[in-house]
Amino acid sequence: MSAIAPTFRQERVRHVLGTRTLRVTAWRDLTPRMRRVTLAGPLEDLVSPGPGDHVKVFFPDPLTGVLNAPRVVDGQLVRPAGEVTARDYTPLLSDSGELELDFVLHGDDGPASRWAARVQHGEELVVAGPRGSLLPPQGPDWYVLAGDETALPAISRWLRLLPADADVTVLAEVQDADDEAYLGGLAAGRAVTYLRRGDAAPGTTTLLAQAVQALPQRPGAGFWWLAGEAQSLVPARRYLRRELGLDPSAVDCSGYWRRGAADHDHHAPVDPGDR
Repeated sequence: MSAIAPTFRQERVRHVLGTRTLRVTAWRDLTPRMRRVTLAGPLEDLVSPGPGDHVKVFFPDPLTGVLNAPRVVDGQLVRPAGEVTARDYTPLLSDSGELELDFVLHGDDGPASRWAARVQHGEELVVAGPRGSLLPPQGPDWYVLAGDETALPAISRWLRLLPADADVTVLAEVQDADDEAYLGGLAAGRAVTYLRRGDAAPGTTTLLAQAVQALPQRPGAGFWWLAGEAQSLVPARRYLRRELGLDPSAVDCSGYWRRGAADHDHHAPVDPGDR
């Protein structure tokens, strides 16, 4: 790392916000705990050039099966009245033009996981967005991508979008060796370290923070992308921003979920006291 904190420019692209009703055409298990669901429907307007893009997925009511769809009014998403279950997911577009969403399966702990575990052909979901995309930064000499299972789909997008000769280090917290199959061939030629937490509950370990701090300092200008359980990322972010003194443009840190909180907003600051 250089003595002067590098700064990077990332272009933000806005999209016309749209919603679409999609139906399930297939699903398959990528690992024992990661299920990929394939959705077909009106996807011509879905634009997603950023590796960290998210779509908001609306699920049917688990008791009634009714799917309350949102509306777009004056460019804003208006949710319907009543109980609505929605979660953010990384969109993966298949070569055939279908939308693929990867779900972490963790029993009945969460409506999205329950839905994915019992998915049926022909079921419908409403998908909104993305609202916009943040393109990969210009100028880094190397990249560090760090996250837990919820970040693996986005990490896979980073690995697809970055040049094949890009200097990339991946730190991935997983439960055990079974989860390491997710990245598959995308991990070839990359420096990938898997951090196995074993029987510890997701979001309760310091594995990611310790791995980030253990990386040797390197010459050149690096870009750090971190995502996962919000509170577990705080020590890593403070280390990068406070101890290493990195510019905010060199550290992108997102809390994809938060222990004990339903429908956590991944746009919320990971560490409100250190913006």
